[in-house]
Amino acid sequence: MSDGRELLKHAKTIAVVGLSSHRSRPSYGVSEYMQSVGYKIIPVNPAETEVLGEHAYSSLDDIPQPVDIVDVFRRPEFVPEIVDAAIRIHAKCVWMQEGVIHEEAAAKARAAGLEVVMDRCILKDHLSMRASQRSPVSK
Repeated sequence: MSDGRELLKHAKTIAVVGLSSHRSRPSYGVSEYMQSVGYKIIPVNPAETEVLGEHAYSSLDDIPQPVDIVDVFRRPEFVPEIVDAAIRIHAKCVWMQEGVIHEEAAAKARAAGLEVVMDRCILKDHLSMRASQRSPVSK
């Protein structure tokens, strides 16, 4: 399993699978925060046309630009097909949000050279990374 904070230092583009335009959904709040701190958010949801001012795509395969992180806000049973698509588009990482666990799909992603973060919130990891950057280093 990867250290999500290290990934976040280098990533620029996050494709959010399951991003909803409903403000009450966790995917919206997390993506809105990540966008506010400078990440390019690409919504992936066939039921949406635009979220957070960004064009929404029906699938990962439809995204016309490189993706660093595929952030998954879908139930675990959908993860294998998302991992397959992440591999096809040459994403660098599959990030499964809290409660999203699929060991077999994670192993497949790692075997294909992708980094995997599972059952962790990207927003919480980003906040943790920022807090550690602000903390003075003890000697």
